[in-house]
Amino acid sequence: MPCILVVDDEPAIREMVGIALTSAGYDMLEAGNTTEARQLIVSKSPDLVLLDWMLPGQTGFDLARQLHNDHSLSSPPVIMLTARDREADKVAALEAGADDYISKPFSISELHARIKAVLRRTARHSQTQLLECNSLSLDPSTRRVTANGINLELSPLEFRLLFFFMNNPEQVYSRGQLLEQVWGTIHVEERTVDVHVRRLRKLLEPSGHDRLIQTVRGSGYMFSKDT
Repeated sequence: MPCILVVDDEPAIREMVGIALTSAGYDMLEAGNTTEARQLIVSKSPDLVLLDWMLPGQTGFDLARQLHNDHSLSSPPVIMLTARDREADKVAALEAGADDYISKPFSISELHARIKAVLRRTARHSQTQLLECNSLSLDPSTRRVTANGINLELSPLEFRLLFFFMNNPEQVYSRGQLLEQVWGTIHVEERTVDVHVRRLRKLLEPSGHDRLIQTVRGSGYMFSKDT
């Protein structure tokens, strides 16, 4: 079974989550701060991290961002656990590199469902094959994107969105489908998709690759190699 690292400064939360995980058959590690968490990620390579946002010292939010940007690590997927439940906080967590977001208090059944969904989704996205189209290149193993040989700085969410488009060309996806496939189980408004597509296009515009992401009126978006 997968090994899950629980990072929370409250022992009672770690104990409650740990009981739920072990009863479901998962192996469990625990840490009370980001320093301990990073050491366990390096030494034990957990399959998923349940990460509290507010921690003493460095926040879980900052750790999620560092894990995504540290190409020397094979960083595990991250689910943020936090009492912050505004949509802006959820989007910020995804932008930092989290794969999902659970608001406290949460039920054990919700926790199990989110874990299964993230493990299933990240397994689909774990390919290491280089994706290329018209001098636009995306390397999943190093999380590098280049356009005409020039490195592009994409946020974690922009990277996931481009990865999904390039991995599923010539298919039209509605905003709801993109939310499910890229944002996961987090409930945010569909307009969020439009905002991030615009951001991604702006990053691709200098090289002319913005035209590859097409708007299909009344339906959604499509990545077209032939444009």
